[in-house]
Amino acid sequence: MIMVAAMACLVVVAGVGLVVDDRQLIDESIWAKPFKFGVSFVLYGATLAWMLPKLRRARRTMWTLGTLFAVTGIVDVGFIAVQAARGTYSHFNADTDPFNAIGQQVFASGVIGLFGASVVIAVMLLFQRVGERALTWALRAGIGLAAIGMGVAFFIAGSSEGARTVEDAYGRPVTLTGAHGVGVPDGGGMPITNWSATGGDLRVPHFIGLHAIQVFVLAVLVLTALATRVTWLRSERVRAQLTGVVILGYTGIFATTAWQALRGQSLVHPDAATWTAFGATAAVTALLAALTIAAARRGAPSRGRHARQLVHAG
Repeated sequence: MIMVAAMACLVVVAGVGLVVDDRQLIDESIWAKPFKFGVSFVLYGATLAWMLPKLRRARRTMWTLGTLFAVTGIVDVGFIAVQAARGTYSHFNADTDPFNAIGQQVFASGVIGLFGASVVIAVMLLFQRVGERALTWALRAGIGLAAIGMGVAFFIAGSSEGARTVEDAYGRPVTLTGAHGVGVPDGGGMPITNWSATGGDLRVPHFIGLHAIQVFVLAVLVLTALATRVTWLRSERVRAQLTGVVILGYTGIFATTAWQALRGQSLVHPDAATWTAFGATAAVTALLAALTIAAARRGAPSRGRHARQLVHAG
């Protein structure tokens, strides 16, 4: 939560910078990246802070992993914020000035630390249950997809077309050895996200995977709230099955966007193959949801009649 508080402060500072600072890097405010990273770490860090105390086994190990994640997150995002304030690039920057050279080494090590901590937490979740089945499935799948989403980041640097020289916010030449785009240079991206509108961009599946856990937990909370009004949702088994359907559909979206990006295709310009994949994901998800709901609704009245028969018999 200390990390979350620090990231929340960064969101405020970067938000002000977006308004009052006109410096830009590749057609985007220098404060856009710190702002987006700050928001992302607020959401993910708060989720971890809520989840880890619920785990009953290996509490000391979990505390250590959470602390490792928090410290690494502050260092990594801190480097991004400082580079933004300096008017230069945090990612792929190959300049040899001492601060950048040391910072890049720390930054690269931090990515591995964040990924490693998430993977270990995901594995440890496989061996313990947290609350009802729906929540356990949501946390296991969510942290697992988050780890895979972080793993996608390792492929981002390899998506560039080689080293190139660009200018920083002050017009100074900077050598970049990587890029976010696949098959296209960075720049000219979508509003807010800045994801490429002309080619593939691995930041799309990276984002989708990283925040899967929030989507899955939200689905569980919605189903639990609806269960107070909908009789057939009061079964823990039904809620777990519907949570599994959400997980399956979301994983399909993640896989399709990753496949799309690796083929050098923009999210907003899908081809027939991508549309087919999205359509198949939607159709399978809808079918499984319909079958689960139909079976649950058939079972609910019979349980109700049985209860009434017992009352009358009494």
